[in-house]
Amino acid sequence: MTSDLLSDAEIINAWHANATPWTTAVRSGDIESRRLVTDDAILDAVLSQSPQSVLDLGCGEGWLARALSFRGIRVIGIDVVPELIEQAQSAGGGDFRVASYEDVAEGKLGIAIDVVVCNFSLIGKESVDGIIASAKSMLRPAGAFIVQTLHPLIACGDQPYADGWRPGSWAGFSDDFVRPAPWYFRTVETWTRLFEQSGLDMKEVREPLHPNTGKPASILFIAGVAC
Repeated sequence: MTSDLLSDAEIINAWHANATPWTTAVRSGDIESRRLVTDDAILDAVLSQSPQSVLDLGCGEGWLARALSFRGIRVIGIDVVPELIEQAQSAGGGDFRVASYEDVAEGKLGIAIDVVVCNFSLIGKESVDGIIASAKSMLRPAGAFIVQTLHPLIACGDQPYADGWRPGSWAGFSDDFVRPAPWYFRTVETWTRLFEQSGLDMKEVREPLHPNTGKPASILFIAGVAC
């Protein structure tokens, strides 16, 4: 795999190619870990902050925004893939907009929000660095920045526990998926340092366990604006 295919740009290309099967998989409950663990985990994390407003970064087809709006929370969902935003808009439950992470990091949304949530949507390198660096500017004084992502110790597999690009895989998904998105692996230490360097205090780290394996299905970071 060439370096061109291990990049933030290739992640976006892959999601353009897989918007339809992804929407089907999410809405059909085909992803076991989400159905059993991680969907509830991210909902619980957001609701624990009692927000009135939420920005869902990388909202995909909009399931999280719908779940939050059902609970009376105002949600803005952004994604760079127009087809995913169209799917979200058709189902309702939020203010859905096409925008890149670079747009958000540059302040083009012009918002102040109670909670910014990234649910398995921070998988790149430069785009993720930029989003976390700008998080403080998007949050209200008592706001929270919440990230759910692959647990580094589990996702590392047999490879070295060190930051770096990894090839993607659609193993376990239907044959409708093509062109797996690469992702940038970060250690727990690196994630924590990113938050600290951006002026965020780590309030809580959660490790939701898969009921069948007893191992972490993900890791959740809940950070707030540093005093």
